[in-house]
Amino acid sequence: MTQEEMLARVLYRDGLMIVIDKPAGLPVHRGPKGGESLEESFEALRFGLPRAPSLAHRLDRETSGCLVLGRHRKALAHLGLLFKHGEVKKTYWAVVEGGPEADTGTIDMPLGRLDETRGWWMQPDPKGQPAVTTWQVLGRGAAPDEAGRDGDSPRLTWLALSPLTGRTHQLRVHCSAMGFPILGDNIYGRAPRFGGPRLHLHAREIVVPLSKNKPPVRIVAPVPEHLRPVLAACGWAGEE
Repeated sequence: MTQEEMLARVLYRDGLMIVIDKPAGLPVHRGPKGGESLEESFEALRFGLPRAPSLAHRLDRETSGCLVLGRHRKALAHLGLLFKHGEVKKTYWAVVEGGPEADTGTIDMPLGRLDETRGWWMQPDPKGQPAVTTWQVLGRGAAPDEAGRDGDSPRLTWLALSPLTGRTHQLRVHCSAMGFPILGDNIYGRAPRFGGPRLHLHAREIVVPLSKNKPPVRIVAPVPEHLRPVLAACGWAGEE
């Protein structure tokens, strides 16, 4: 990513933090096998400070949207505590296959590692770490241009997901375990391992209470191109 491309993705900046719009398909960290990562472009975000900002949290490679960076060590420590104590409010938009019958609900399902050979892959585990997600239906529809043999298109649901805990792959595992996997999920869902659609999961909004004397900072990330047709099929009317 060029300096200009990274600067164009800045959604918010102050003396403590920067929030960028992470693109789907790019990991935040360089993996053990190398390859491009988002961190390599953080030098473009110094804005006069002696060091580049650092990650205050992380998003999966295939997830797009709001990603928070701390601009210096003191800011990073402050943000780390806010995330640790659940004071940062996160809302993700997801398009799922099928969907819940109700319009709102809560998933309370502990999660644990699948096994040692699968890295960070997770699974429901009664003895695992607590994991809680609230959800709200924002729209329902059918997959555009994907009618089956009977002429009916697969049913889709547009959800707002709010993780109250921060477990790895939490939203993906919770949705899959409830019977409505996220569209394009090639680990926990029905998408092919390679060559399928992108994961339809977007970190839409983040609310950070940076200061006790000021209102929380609210940042919204625009919807990426790969989500737009399917969201529109579920009733999304476009950005305001």
